[in-house]
Amino acid sequence: MVAVVHLASSLRRVLNYNEQKVKEGVASCIDAAYYLKHASRLSFENKLERLQKLAELNEATKVNTVHISLNFPPEERHSDERLREIARTYMQKIGFGGQPYLLYQHFDAGHPHVHILTTNIKPDGKRISLHNIGKVTSEKARKEIEIEFNLVKAEDKTKRSAYELKPIDTKVEYGQASTKRAITGILNNVLATYKFTTLGELNAVLGLYNVTAEQGAKDSRTYKNNGLVYRIKKEDGSVIGTPIKASLIFGKPTIKNLEIVFAGHKKSRPAFKTKVRVAIDLALLRAPNAGLQQLIRDLKPAGIDTVLHYTKDDKVFGITFVDHKNRCVFNGNALGKGYGAAALMQRCGELSYQKKDLNHISFRIEADKKNIISASSGFTPAPLNPHHDESPENLLLLLFQAERDYNYLPYELSAKKKNKQLKIRR
Repeated sequence: MVAVVHLASSLRRVLNYNEQKVKEGVASCIDAAYYLKHASRLSFENKLERLQKLAELNEATKVNTVHISLNFPPEERHSDERLREIARTYMQKIGFGGQPYLLYQHFDAGHPHVHILTTNIKPDGKRISLHNIGKVTSEKARKEIEIEFNLVKAEDKTKRSAYELKPIDTKVEYGQASTKRAITGILNNVLATYKFTTLGELNAVLGLYNVTAEQGAKDSRTYKNNGLVYRIKKEDGSVIGTPIKASLIFGKPTIKNLEIVFAGHKKSRPAFKTKVRVAIDLALLRAPNAGLQQLIRDLKPAGIDTVLHYTKDDKVFGITFVDHKNRCVFNGNALGKGYGAAALMQRCGELSYQKKDLNHISFRIEADKKNIISASSGFTPAPLNPHHDESPENLLLLLFQAERDYNYLPYELSAKKKNKQLKIRR
């Protein structure tokens, strides 16, 4: 079993994601634990209200939504009752015993899995700590449950590869489904899982699935009124179909609401910045002066998509990296000096780059998808042995492999020193 924990700040958005799956016939709500009614008798608002009332007891806690998926290998099929029992045991072991939660079984992947939606605010208004819940608490619970229920262990890599989590692999195609419903499905998934701090960074992810968010030209009424519309993109980048106003999409992903999301991600995203920088540095170290095309290729196995931005005459002026392993998006300049488009092209040995030069490069995860390892599955590369291999690449990996919190500053260093004054005896 693989357990993946996502934290968010919008109960409504995550609930809508699961309920949308139910409407599409690819999911069902099989339990509403600690609710007054059976799951089948609860409306959308009933489900939301129970959790929302708890969240409102502690308004100081912004990250109050916990979205967990429990994943099983294809050959491991469980009854609804057994899935309810596994979920109930898991919630108790991670410290959420007695908390109301919704359990959804999804059928839209090649392996059985369930989603759990709950809040970390208790009836007394206190919050359940989420610190290291994924790496420590959840991992301990997962291993105990595997033994208790005789499940396939996640450490068995030959079994695990079949149900490893991967990025979204569905693109929106005009005319294949309701435009509004298709865009809503992609938005719900991206907004609930990826971290970004600007509309441009959000569009870097949406563009991978043929969706774009537009404010319009600066002299347009939409832009002047701080409006936002979502549209379907064709493979060549042009838009097609009727624009859908953000205010008409469930969850209302308007500019005003997105700015709240951006602010939250600015606090949670920096911890992953170094990992993307190291991946880029290693790619350039392995193939120095090999060109921008080679850099794009080399980043794909690391789970990183590269999105280039062009001027009207098709020259590259910007670059954005979508890290699918850590679900983070970074504009090149946000990574620091040396990672913007101009600087990277110079480091790659490129003097200039035009769109026509990249016609045969795919920015989607297709052929290389099998090489991407999901960090959320709990897998980490085996430690390197510097005595066996002292290449610069392995030494760099060894240095940066451990988790670090680069925002942390010890109290002793952050406290302001007081000037000591000499006392003069008279």
